[in-house]
Amino acid sequence: MPKDERVEPRILESEVVFEGKIWDVARERFAYNGGELVREFVRHPGAVGILALDDQQRVLLIRQYRHPVRSYLWEIPAGLLDVEGEDRLTAAKRELLEETGYEAKTWSKLTDFMTTPGGNDEVISIFLARDLKHIGHDLELEGEEVDMLKEWFNLDEVLSSVLAAEIQSPTAVVAVMAAAHILGVKAK
Repeated sequence: MPKDERVEPRILESEVVFEGKIWDVARERFAYNGGELVREFVRHPGAVGILALDDQQRVLLIRQYRHPVRSYLWEIPAGLLDVEGEDRLTAAKRELLEETGYEAKTWSKLTDFMTTPGGNDEVISIFLARDLKHIGHDLELEGEEVDMLKEWFNLDEVLSSVLAAEIQSPTAVVAVMAAAHILGVKAK
């Protein structure tokens, strides 16, 4: 069976060529295949995504503006690993509460995936959250989160939207496909 293989090439030089608010752009020169290569890429802190599923097999989606693609996208709750020392599951619990006001009693790992391995080092861990309870929060949202919409959709309908490319957020696509496969859900 195919399996990705982690390697550690000898890094000859590494520098940050752009320092950003959330991520940086790095340039590295490294030994490869008897020669040397130079590549620039985005250094990313990583992220988590949460597929929140209720007892009726409905998925909680949020609609959020994404400026690089000039679109409102339907996504799953997600966020950066930007709290020092926080593990991925704790980050997922924090992000679910911050973005939706929900807590979950039952958590399981769905999958990990690399968003753009040719251009950045971001890895997103996706969790399945069940046994949900809305407790709300008093956080002050900012930026694109201010006008976020939250809505419940049937998993089979969301799967149909993913397969029709009507939902294109990669985190949502991967999460919905993984959950549908694990739960035996077919597109509507």
